[in-house]
Amino acid sequence: MLLTKVCLFLTSCLKKKLQEVAAATMVGGATLTKLLGTSAWYAPGAAGAYVVESIIHNQKKMIPCSVYLEGEYGESDICIGVPVILGKNGIEKIVELELTADEKAKFAASAAAVHKTNAALKEVGAL
Repeated sequence: MLLTKVCLFLTSCLKKKLQEVAAATMVGGATLTKLLGTSAWYAPGAAGAYVVESIIHNQKKMIPCSVYLEGEYGESDICIGVPVILGKNGIEKIVELELTADEKAKFAASAAAVHKTNAALKEVGAL
């Protein structure tokens, strides 16, 4: 009984912490801008260095990248951000994480928005 209560409490705390992290991520650029006066130089530079390091040193790091999907995550004919293994050969593997129903729905909504934008770009001849 006590173990069940402890597990429920920890699950509740974890969900709350994940929500806090998600909220903080949404305003991360604003936080950097407030502290540094800009957010445009550090994050892109750090991300680029991380990617280059993984490729040059064949570290096979899992890195989120926008890649062309061919059935992964239930999506095709779309470039969208998903985790990949990045090594000396570039993208060596698309990592398909097990998503919750809520995460799947959010990913599908994001993919639908990208498909809609792509369709609009094709319509005007920009893609």
